[in-house]
Amino acid sequence: MTTAREDVRLLRFSLVAVWLFTAVASIVELDGQSSRVLAEAGVGSPLWLVRCLIIGGAAADLLTGLGLWWRPGRASYLAALVLLLVMTTAATLLQPNLWLHPLGPLLKNLPIAALLWHLYRRITP
Repeated sequence: MTTAREDVRLLRFSLVAVWLFTAVASIVELDGQSSRVLAEAGVGSPLWLVRCLIIGGAAADLLTGLGLWWRPGRASYLAALVLLLVMTTAATLLQPNLWLHPLGPLLKNLPIAALLWHLYRRITP
């Protein structure tokens, strides 16, 4: 049987994994899927802009993952939630069809947002 503290730790580290692996995948796929997603949204050139957007997004993901890992607390949960909402809004504006994708690249953000909100609220200021 796990304790509430162990449950929170497990949930937090699952979020850390999401952000860190997303950062890595974005860079590994810099000239592959990452660029294709932007190209399909109408942002295929200039190349320097595409790369800046991908690297900037990956850096934001990396910093969020590290923040959740090293400094868990209200500030890191709120920062992660804000980043998630900004990126989801941008993706919705650029490619609203992603909401209907069978693997749910945007739909998965709903439970992640709920989890972040839960973790944010359970910590007293």
